[in-house]
Amino acid sequence: MSYTVYNRPGRVGDLIRREISGMLIGEIKDPRIGLVTITKVSMSPDLRHAKVYFSLIGNMEDKVLCREGLQSASGFIRRVLAKRLRLKYIPDMVFEYDDSLEYGNHIEQLLKEVKREETE
Repeated sequence: MSYTVYNRPGRVGDLIRREISGMLIGEIKDPRIGLVTITKVSMSPDLRHAKVYFSLIGNMEDKVLCREGLQSASGFIRRVLAKRLRLKYIPDMVFEYDDSLEYGNHIEQLLKEVKREETE
């Protein structure tokens, strides 16, 4: 007897990520939000809360402004999601900067330095 595990929070998070990404292209007009990428949406098990992770190239001030812009647009985003998705609850959203790309670039630079030192 085999059991299939359904990852509903993961699937709903991925769906919300795609919808928000689409909204950023043409529907959200906040000037604080630049060229931002939604990297991940982490849902709570009851699907009532979501952490939306975003990535942005820029300095810390740009990242803070973008986060503020996204947070202020969260009401609009929730209304649009409510129209488009068939969910019992539209989650409350908190936007967080995703520094994993910067961390990965830093590790890559360190590895290049080590490799360069080995060849010298």
